[in-house]
Amino acid sequence: MSGPRLLDGVRVLDLSRVLAGPWCGQLLADYGADVVKVERPGSGDDTRGWGPPFVGDAQRRTAAYYLSANRGKRSVAVDIATAEGATFVKRMARHADVVIENYKVGQLARYGLDHASLCADNPALVYCSITGYGQDGPMADAAGYDFAIQATGGLMSITGEKHGTPGTEPQKVGVAVADLFTGVYAATAILAALIERGRTGRGRWIDAALLDTQVAMLANQASNHLAGGVTPRRLGNAHPNIVPYQVFATADGHIVLAVGNDGQFTRLCERVGCPDVARDPRYATNAARVEHRAELVALVAGWMRERSTDAWVALLEPNHVPCAPILEIPQVFAHPQVVARGMRVEAGGVPMVAPPMRFDGQRPMADQAPPALDQHGEAIRGALAQADAWPAA
Repeated sequence: MSGPRLLDGVRVLDLSRVLAGPWCGQLLADYGADVVKVERPGSGDDTRGWGPPFVGDAQRRTAAYYLSANRGKRSVAVDIATAEGATFVKRMARHADVVIENYKVGQLARYGLDHASLCADNPALVYCSITGYGQDGPMADAAGYDFAIQATGGLMSITGEKHGTPGTEPQKVGVAVADLFTGVYAATAILAALIERGRTGRGRWIDAALLDTQVAMLANQASNHLAGGVTPRRLGNAHPNIVPYQVFATADGHIVLAVGNDGQFTRLCERVGCPDVARDPRYATNAARVEHRAELVALVAGWMRERSTDAWVALLEPNHVPCAPILEIPQVFAHPQVVARGMRVEAGGVPMVAPPMRFDGQRPMADQAPPALDQHGEAIRGALAQADAWPAA
């Protein structure tokens, strides 16, 4: 473990698979918790096979997808549908601080591994259930997939080329943001419950739903509807509340302009040699710029085509006009700031993305690579059989 072990001594039983639950578990592992991941014998977490690309030889290959969400965990293969497997999980849960699971509503009750059953033996347990639609409501039994949640939760209705543009359609985000945000929200809820448990001695049952998270993520777009009575639409790369705040073509590519206030707009106009535009009543304030979006965007688009992307960044960024080139992912990891911040790391020889938070200048990160299926199973099962206690790492 590199960096501070903020959750040293916290024991997490991770019964989840795919992304939201494993992402939550990996975050806790990076913060120093001992996370034991229970996987299906033979195949393990579904994402072990979600490739290419794969790492490892043909006999023990693991998909890069799995590697992204399971750093720092121990793996044990257990068939929870058998009496022996269910008993194993119950014994582990008796000594755990946290359980993370993302089974369908009611499924774990068949094996006595639901919240009520496990917390009867361990009232201090923080039990986190992650589902697509939550523990109640008319869709509680439905399977929840990130793509469907982005659709149902409204995100796709505001993502993609401008509404009405011929040949376009709503778009999902390029990563599974509903899963990822739910994983992070779940981790913060777990930490809050652990802090409360320090005062009360009792755990909590956390109901984390992807749909709830997605609706919460609508943020200002939801507020635009709830408070303003509008129906947000797709605007491509434009912003519903700020102008100019979008992608513009340059002489050799594209640039993002993110002009968030009147001072920044004034500096933009000065840098392009058109200071009078900032004093034009149609553009002097952000509200006015939103009202006159079409004509201003056309004006700025003409400016941006006069120089290359690099030339604009060199001119605008030092003068505090927010802008950026659009990088491909290999360029991201070669970017001087990303390199300086140490965002590419290795865990057990596997290249990975570093945890984003620093504490007193240090990143807490589990340095153990994502485990092979049942890599720790023999040791964990043996230790649990010898003593009714959480197996030491």
